[in-house]
Amino acid sequence: MLKKTAFLLIASLLYLPVHGQNPPREVTLKIAKATGKIKLDGILDEADWQKADVAKDFYLAYPVDNDFPISQTEVRATFDDNFLYFGIIAYDPTPGRYIVESLKRDWDWRSTENVSIYIDPFDDRTNGFNFSLSPYNAQREGLIINSEEISADWDNKWYSRVTNYEDKWVAEIAIPFKTLRYKENLTNWNIQFLRNDVKNNQRSAWTAVPQQYRTNNLAFAGKLKWLSPPPPPRMNLAVIPYVLGQTSSDYEAGELGKLDGNMGFDAKVGVTSSLNLDLTVNPDFSQVEVDQQLVNLERFELFFPEKRQFFLENSDLFGKSGFPPSRPFFSRRIGITQDTSGNSVQVPILFGARLSGKINKDWRLGLMNMQTRQASGTLLPGAENPNNGYNMPGQNYTAAVVQRQLWTRSNIGAIFVNRQAVNYNPADTTLSTSAYNRVAGIDFNFASLDNTWRANFYLHGSFDPQVKDKSFAQGLFVGYQSRHWTINYAHNYIGDGYNAEVGFVPRKGTLGIGTFNSNYIIYPKKESIVTIKPGMKAFFTLKTTGELADTESELNMEIAFVNTSVFKVAGRQNYTLLFFDFDPTRSGGIPLPAGSDYNWYTGEISFKSDGRKALSYELTGQYGGFYNGNKFTFIANGGYKFRPYGSIFVSAAYNDVRLPAPHNSTRFWLIGPRLDVTFTNSLFLTTFVQYNEQIDNVNINARLQWRFAPVSDLFIVYTDNYYPNDFTAKNRALVVKLSYWFNI
Repeated sequence: MLKKTAFLLIASLLYLPVHGQNPPREVTLKIAKATGKIKLDGILDEADWQKADVAKDFYLAYPVDNDFPISQTEVRATFDDNFLYFGIIAYDPTPGRYIVESLKRDWDWRSTENVSIYIDPFDDRTNGFNFSLSPYNAQREGLIINSEEISADWDNKWYSRVTNYEDKWVAEIAIPFKTLRYKENLTNWNIQFLRNDVKNNQRSAWTAVPQQYRTNNLAFAGKLKWLSPPPPPRMNLAVIPYVLGQTSSDYEAGELGKLDGNMGFDAKVGVTSSLNLDLTVNPDFSQVEVDQQLVNLERFELFFPEKRQFFLENSDLFGKSGFPPSRPFFSRRIGITQDTSGNSVQVPILFGARLSGKINKDWRLGLMNMQTRQASGTLLPGAENPNNGYNMPGQNYTAAVVQRQLWTRSNIGAIFVNRQAVNYNPADTTLSTSAYNRVAGIDFNFASLDNTWRANFYLHGSFDPQVKDKSFAQGLFVGYQSRHWTINYAHNYIGDGYNAEVGFVPRKGTLGIGTFNSNYIIYPKKESIVTIKPGMKAFFTLKTTGELADTESELNMEIAFVNTSVFKVAGRQNYTLLFFDFDPTRSGGIPLPAGSDYNWYTGEISFKSDGRKALSYELTGQYGGFYNGNKFTFIANGGYKFRPYGSIFVSAAYNDVRLPAPHNSTRFWLIGPRLDVTFTNSLFLTTFVQYNEQIDNVNINARLQWRFAPVSDLFIVYTDNYYPNDFTAKNRALVVKLSYWFNI
């Protein structure tokens, strides 16, 4: 497999690139205050629209960047004392229906026809807001993080109307200034407009963006020039109360038909034009979609993303410190614990506050404090358990970040994280945490103006009641990206005594060093192929004593086709020295002993079909060694979309692990059917089943959401867990929750 992959890698390098790229241009969209009233009806017939400046002549950014798109787009802008308005004309000369996945909010961007607006009201080309709209008036919004990442879980108020014609669709958007954070009297904002024309598999942008970069990257944004300043930010206070009722049964504990109710609220206070205070009292997250279960055959904890709304705005301030193997703050440590069986358990959050945003053009601030209730029978994942107990006292969490912008797209910051046990009694040997744990450190992030170079550096130290040696972590990343080359280097040192209990640090006492996700991009002459990307990875992990712990090397190839399908092939080599006894099947068998080492090779091949078709699929096969045995993995994801009203998809993963006696061998399935139905733009049903043979569980989760007013919802959520053999119920619950957004 490795020899074959190496041959393909060398052969692909013989292709000569033929595509040039669009010439860069500086573009400015002037915005004047409206002299009349803008009626939000999806018809641009007001006089202010007729005389407004127009962002037009979009450049093609994908699948090539040296041409103009088949479907052109025009965008106008104006404002009044309360709203920022955009008028959009999206021309559609190609016959056929629009490809729109769903009427549900926050649809998948790549597979949905849309026009998207990316606003940077801070002029730092790093942070901002994204608003996207489909031809069927389905909305999607998010926060821009690190110039291009989108946190689509952010939710806020804005308004839109769409009118469809035979050869185009026209939209009007009204974004309340209260929804935005911006610097007062700043009259030059960065802005980008994108069109995703799924029918023709083309993405176009108002400004020229080289194909190798993400099209929404703020490094390539144009300018929104205010002919008069936006209105001074006014006091912004919103209160979002909720009430809920639920019935639940825990059959294993013998608690049947338990009735319960709850209430609480969130509040948003605009302290300044760009600094926001979020408050929460007795928050409830029952409506948050449960985690997608994953197969875990690794030695370490798996990472699951945060989905709770309260933690999302400006989450990059807290959660992006450090590197993925060493994050000092991970918000899922707050309010989520583990019971004696390793299951996730919610611990009530009593209250919390978060102050975050811009102090001025150069300074950002993040300050968070949360208080949780005590909980018996649980422990905090990632935290040291000094007494091997399962009684967690109430915890107070503080995270503080201050960040200073340097140059145009770089910054340096300091972070402090504190977990403090409330009413801690050192004589109580049942407690599952120490009195406190703290982490402090600095981060430096560099990005060149043209996005060619990136670099990151961090140095963090931890502090515990008992002083420890090597209680620090440090990392360096340097990345280079040109039209053809992507080359990354990184190293990450995590000391044996480094202890970030409110962070995500699955492994300590290591030094990782090497390159990853490095590739060469080829633009072949064949019209059916967009790019060919041969790539490689070579990463080594050492103990802090210098002894080799792990290696992973890889040669890979990716071919992206014009019809959106993708083919991948890879060959890997792994070496592992076990730090502790480990059963690779995670089935309770005789473990491989600590100190033993293993070397193996695997191959992988995958294919993703044309995602524009109603029936689509993705197949992945892996086979090769696995520690002292072998492993075969087959993953299939596929389904049917009855656009735009929903889809039914099934994800399935099969693993067959064969180890020599006396160690266990096992084979198991993880299957997850999912049904999404969008009855209207405001009524959605999501139902999915997860059969996980590895943990012997069947989970059913159904969630009906009615958005009866902007950011105001009625949820009905049903969950059920069974044993798969005889469908004996473990537990079930039915929750009805109502929330409403009040602007005060």
